[in-house]
Amino acid sequence: MNIFPFKSVIKVKDRHSLNKHRSGLIWLTGLSGSGKSTLAHAVEARLHEMDVRSYVLDGDNIRTGLNKDLGLRPEDRKENIRRIAEVAKILVDAGILVFASFIAPYKESRQFIRELMKNCPYYECYIKCPLEVCEQRDPKGIYKRARAGEIANMTGISAPYEEPQNPDLIIETDKLSLELSVDLMIHFLMEKGIMPDLLMSE
Repeated sequence: MNIFPFKSVIKVKDRHSLNKHRSGLIWLTGLSGSGKSTLAHAVEARLHEMDVRSYVLDGDNIRTGLNKDLGLRPEDRKENIRRIAEVAKILVDAGILVFASFIAPYKESRQFIRELMKNCPYYECYIKCPLEVCEQRDPKGIYKRARAGEIANMTGISAPYEEPQNPDLIIETDKLSLELSVDLMIHFLMEKGIMPDLLMSE
């Protein structure tokens, strides 16, 4: 009851004007090994070349710091997503185009993100890839460990992944190359007016 948020003199539209592009949150959801982080960082690199200020919030990176106290229980997963969404909202207000690469397996958590960002540009991107392909890739070796019973509550194995019903964008990484996936994301952002100056120049 003694908390009084301070209203900044500089508004988000002022930051957009300075950056010459809009900010927003693109949440990449999908199974481990689907290519979320690979795609997010590749898009970030492309946007850097285009003078667009962006930043990737990555699941494993966040769990080494801000969320290192959280496990993989359902309640921990929900708190993990809640914290990330709040951090992303701050970055969006700062004028940054944010890519959040997190499994976010529960519809409830993804709906929380959408409601939290209701006054900001927000897009849910489903990085779709069959479980068997993710297991074949298994870049971190976690599926193998989960199958051996060494990891509990592994999404797709011993814990559910509730597939998005109406995502804003679907990228099937088992069918598209990384380059084509990046192109698809960039085109999507242009269509949504995140980078209006760049769109007009084409």
